[in-house]
This record gives sequence, C-alpha cells and structure tokens, in this order.
Amino acid sequence: MRDTRRLRLPRLSIRSLPGLLAALLLPFGLLTPAAAAASPPDATAAADPVRIMPLGDSITGSPGCWRALLWNRLQDAGHTGVDFVGTLPPQGCGIAHDGDNEGHGGELVTNVASQGLLPARLAATRPDIVVMHFGTNDVWSNIAPDRILAAYDTLLTQMRESNPDIRVLVAQLIPMNPATCAACAQRIVDLNARIPAWAAGAHTSRSPVVVVDQWTGFDTATDTYDGVHPDASGDEKIAARWFPALAAQLGSTPGDPGDPTLTCTASFRSVSVWQGGYQAEVTVRNTSAAPVRGWTVTLRPADGARVTQVWNGTLKSAADGTATVADAGWNGALAPGASTAFGLIATTTAGPAAPAATADCAATPAS
Repeated sequence: MRDTRRLRLPRLSIRSLPGLLAALLLPFGLLTPAAAAASPPDATAAADPVRIMPLGDSITGSPGCWRALLWNRLQDAGHTGVDFVGTLPPQGCGIAHDGDNEGHGGELVTNVASQGLLPARLAATRPDIVVMHFGTNDVWSNIAPDRILAAYDTLLTQMRESNPDIRVLVAQLIPMNPATCAACAQRIVDLNARIPAWAAGAHTSRSPVVVVDQWTGFDTATDTYDGVHPDASGDEKIAARWFPALAAQLGSTPGDPGDPTLTCTASFRSVSVWQGGYQAEVTVRNTSAAPVRGWTVTLRPADGARVTQVWNGTLKSAADGTATVADAGWNGALAPGASTAFGLIATTTAGPAAPAATADCAATPAS
C-alpha cells in the first residue's frame, strides 16, 4: 500500500529568496534565464494506481502465494499501475510481490459482517477493486448458504459506502475435503450454486459484481496439501482464474494476452419422468468476467436417451445421440453471472434409473 503521509515542508531560508523573487516577477514577464529554461511538468507522470484488496481468510492470506503469482502476472502483462492493499503485510511466500492483503486466517465472513470488522479496514486502504474468496470457514462451521450470502450483502453495502464505484470480483470457492469434515465437499457445492444468482442481483453498472469460477477444474487431491489450502499447483490455478477477470476490470494493455477468457456452464436437471421418456431443464450461466452474446450447449444423455424436442433453444442432433443446443437469439446475451434455461423432451429405453446427461457449454463473445 502506498505511503500517503503528508510531507512537512522546510522553512524558507535566505538561499530560497532568489527563487521567490523570480516568482514575484512572473506577472511582469521578467524571468531569470534559469526560470525561462525550466522544464515543463512531466506529462507522463503516472496516475494514481488502482487499489486492489485481496479479501478472505487463510486461503487468501497465509501465505496466499496465488497473490504473488497474480501480482507478477499483472506486471508481466503491462498492468504496472496497481497497488495491492490491506491492513495485513505479506504473510510468507518467497516470491517478490506487493504483499498487502486482507486475508485473515480463521475468519468467518458471517463474523466479519455481524461484528462490523470491514469498514475500518476499508477506511485504512480505500480499495477500488475487491478480490474476494470468502466463506470456507463458514462452510466448515456448517453455516447455511442463506446466512453466508446475507453476510455478502452486508459486506457489499459497506464496500459501496466506502466507494460507490467499487468493483467486486467474488469467487465460487475452491473445493474442500478435509479429513475432519466429510460433509464439507457438498456444502461448498451448495454455496457455489447460489453465488451467481446473488451476484446477478447485486450487480450494478456503477459498481459491478463479477463471479469468478475458482471451483471448476480444482482438485483437492492434487491442488491442496490438506484438503483445504492450496499447494503450488492450486496457487497457479487460482491466480490463472483471477487474472482475466481482474485484467478486464483494469482495461486492456498491449501486454494483455487478448480478450478475457469467456466461460459458461450448463447444468442438467430432471423435471419429470414417464415410461419411455422424460422432461428436463438445462440452466446456462455466464461464469466469465465479460458479457457473452450467445452460447451453445453440447448435451450427451445417458442410457441411450435421445433428445427429441427443445424449447428456448435451437436443437441439432447427431447420430450418436449427442444433442447440440444453441441459444434462441433472445436469450443468448448474458451479463457476467447471469443465467438462462432451456427445456427438453427425451425418449429412452432405460429402466427406472433417474435421467442424467453431461453438458458442456461454449460462449460467444459480445460484439
């Protein structure tokens, strides 16, 4: 965090009188040669840096090596005018970086909200962007998603009171599977499923809220050292997911690797079942940091089922039973975190097994 303490000006001495006299003579056009040759102000002086607060618990703070990787990735991409801020100093990690952060080990987001801990931290750091991965300890403590999302509401209100133009990147949390909490893995899934809808309701054009999917592709067996905290592989994955979303908020520079990565997810849900067929719904969600103008879902029904009818989408079927469903036009454009759905009818020769399908989603950039 930059040092903003006011500098004490030295007292005027006799040696400064020639400069003072030159200043007094300016209105009369009587410049000394030295004053006439003085250089104009540096027009390339750097603007104030963008202040970025990494906010969360020990996954963010101790040692939080993904922050170091993210900082250096931003620098390498040309985003040098950034300042990571927080009331905590670097907490380890042997990589040179701006280590200020707000990752307090053991904290619950519900406690931070109920105890009013965030406003003082905001006042001390004045962030422009918050990068938030928060709620793991709440999940571990079996706190319901409703209470966690209510805490998100409280923190977001406090952020906007501190800075009405604040931008918030909120993570769908990395998986957790500690030896002492068999139920935690599913609890994380349940919370993550609720975060995009929360973000969509909280998003405004002045103070955007963007969901960053930190869950997909993260494996607790290989990407954590204890089922909870990231190891070196996990740090790499976390930094890689934050980078395009954060770079999109900072604006493009010649060093950027291109447009932000566009991602979407498709989730299959059975609605009703009858002999020889079923009805299902597929929810499509924009999980990237930028809007999309269209989407395509590749659906592979299990047990030999065939999709025969679709509404709110355009169906193409392959000989092997794979169904490709594109948006219907009116429901193709999705803001970050927004979702839509299409319905389908399928025929099947399977027995009483519940309908199932794998679904992959591809997004089209907004023009």
